[in-house]
Amino acid sequence: MPVKIRLSRQGKKGYAFYHIVVADSRAPRDGRFIEKLGVYNPNTNPATIDLCFEKALDWLQKGAQPTDTCRAILSGKGVLYKKHLLGGVSKGALTEEQAVAKFDKWLSEKENKTSTATRKLTDAKSAAEKSRLEAEAKAKEEKAKAIRAKKEAATQVAQAEEAPQNAEETVEESVEESVAETAAEVADQAAPVAEEAPAEA
Repeated sequence: MPVKIRLSRQGKKGYAFYHIVVADSRAPRDGRFIEKLGVYNPNTNPATIDLCFEKALDWLQKGAQPTDTCRAILSGKGVLYKKHLLGGVSKGALTEEQAVAKFDKWLSEKENKTSTATRKLTDAKSAAEKSRLEAEAKAKEEKAKAIRAKKEAATQVAQAEEAPQNAEETVEESVEESVAETAAEVADQAAPVAEEAPAEA
């Protein structure tokens, strides 16, 4: 029976994730399978891979053929390299201790690369978030400035409208005061004349 290690699609439309399964190559893509080896989620950055290493290695040694995507996943997790080293041990080219040491060294280098890439992504994300917040703060400040300028313009317009009214009131008051002063002067001038008139009579 031709057995393959392949992906079985799960999830909803537009947000799919996959089960890594061992299945008969004649079975439907999302149909019957022999064993589930893990989960692959490409929606995260970096992609999330949860794989049972020992089961995958066992099926590879039994002759299961991975698809292209599954081959890349198994290669990234070191399953194919481990299979290669175990083949060297079985042929006598390496001892088991040498194979373990080589695999551990490869694994540590892989983890360092992964952590560096993850750190770069995190830094880029934080930098983008910081620039976004700065842009929002700048836009908010500009909006506040525009609102202040609008309020100042409205205040100036209101003051300009009140100025003519105050000028009219001032003119009216000055006219009334001048009329009152003129009347008082006329009254002062008329008083001596009135006093002189009876004396002459």
